[in-house]
Amino acid sequence: MKTIKIILFLLSVFCLQKNNAQVWTSDNGDGTYTNPILHADYSDPDVVRVGDDYYMTASSFNCIPGLPILHSKDLVNWKIIAHALLKQPPFETYNSVQHGNGVWAPSITYHKNEFYIYYPDPDFGIYMIKAKKAEGPWSEPLLVKAGKGLIDPSPLWDTDGKAYLTHAFAGSRAQIKSLLVVCSMNPEGTVINDDAVMVIDGHKGEETIEGPKFYKRNGYYYIFAPAGGVPTGWQTILRSKNVFGPYEKKKVLEQGSTNINGPHQGAWVTTQTGEDWFFHFQDKGAYGRIVHLQPMKWVNDWPVMGEDFDKNGIGEPVTTYNKPNVGKKYPIETPAESDEFNEPKLGLQWQWQANRQINWGFPTSLGYLNLFCNTTSQNIFNAPNLLLQKFPAEEFTATTKLTFHPRLNRESTGLIVMGLDYSLLSFKNNDGKLYLSQKTGTFDKTISETETEPITIENNIIYLRVQINKGGICSFFYSLDDKNYQKVGKDFKAKEGRWIGAKVGLFALGEEVKNDSGNVEVDWFRITK
Repeated sequence: MKTIKIILFLLSVFCLQKNNAQVWTSDNGDGTYTNPILHADYSDPDVVRVGDDYYMTASSFNCIPGLPILHSKDLVNWKIIAHALLKQPPFETYNSVQHGNGVWAPSITYHKNEFYIYYPDPDFGIYMIKAKKAEGPWSEPLLVKAGKGLIDPSPLWDTDGKAYLTHAFAGSRAQIKSLLVVCSMNPEGTVINDDAVMVIDGHKGEETIEGPKFYKRNGYYYIFAPAGGVPTGWQTILRSKNVFGPYEKKKVLEQGSTNINGPHQGAWVTTQTGEDWFFHFQDKGAYGRIVHLQPMKWVNDWPVMGEDFDKNGIGEPVTTYNKPNVGKKYPIETPAESDEFNEPKLGLQWQWQANRQINWGFPTSLGYLNLFCNTTSQNIFNAPNLLLQKFPAEEFTATTKLTFHPRLNRESTGLIVMGLDYSLLSFKNNDGKLYLSQKTGTFDKTISETETEPITIENNIIYLRVQINKGGICSFFYSLDDKNYQKVGKDFKAKEGRWIGAKVGLFALGEEVKNDSGNVEVDWFRITK
């Protein structure tokens, strides 16, 4: 009887944790879904179907591990299954923080029983990685086209065996922008030839055209490309009977009468039942570029996306719609958020600010994550060893239990909301005594930071919490017993980072360099409503 009670208790805990993790669920449970399907910063999403499975990747910029791989069975419910980029080259560059640089808009395709991801680094060129399975292992990045400002690559293997690639340009590096080119590749996709042909000059009505995706259907070559800018733009389609053009163009998706700004840049997917769907993002400030799913159909060999609510011939994003018909029904699932740290590995929701170094910390088989108070930077904006995850919903609460073992003066640990502005709860050792304070800062142009009056804490075990409300308003709390929580400092409005949304997570920092450093045992980190 005692054994049965223990099993029932453990099952109830598991179910509670699973429910608590799902602070945003798109699946309504009645055969419909409500956008966004992911209220998290999976920017520049690309999706491919392989049999009955769907795989998504997205931009990851300087966050490592990068190139998240998400899996779905029905296009609505997604989970993280891997990262394709475990360490970002060139290593000497990305061993330090490079805000806004790194992995820009990638593409994922499936060719000859292998997954291919082409991703751009605007400072170095276009890379390719591949794998037999989406879960990996993925190959080491191969620089297939060196050059500054080459971004947003998308390959196409034609029916005759020839291979092509389209890409855009970042004006900040290339000194040209708002145009797309098509070039050829070798059949293996390992060399991009120097034969680029411009197929559209976006300065003529398609300003800031970028993010192309390359397809072929019914004898037409199609380039799906966003234009008009990230927060304000629309989706444009180019088509031609010749791979190098000339291409016709048509606007097929815009904000129109809806409240979904900048609906563009994503992926066209056809289900196993023959339905067509389009993924795109919406820029939502501190929440990042969240992911939407639109119904799509073909009329006169042009895609029609969403619904034309204002009857101007251009589709607009839907909010609630019937789920895709994939032939079966699948359970509700969401990307991982909470982490009990009971496994000897980090959850896939976590990313560092740069290539991980071995002395930052370790998962353990002891039921906690161990982080060390490294002297990585004089300011937290450039600290590579912040362990962060995306905001998973418009409103949520993050709570963590920490046991702090400082060894040196001015070592600190705590809970942080990070963007171009940041706010954190700092649990700090000052001359052998522990204090808690809220620090808030900005890095917009100049670095400045304010701090509340420190609170003396007698125990080295503490519970820290941040509540995020609509508009990214963050309120911070602490507790010594996980029951009575006291508010700390002032409310803080979260702000996006450089090309990414705000993130929430953990830090452990030091100011002295000696032959040993303090550590913090992170018992758990829980995301709840």
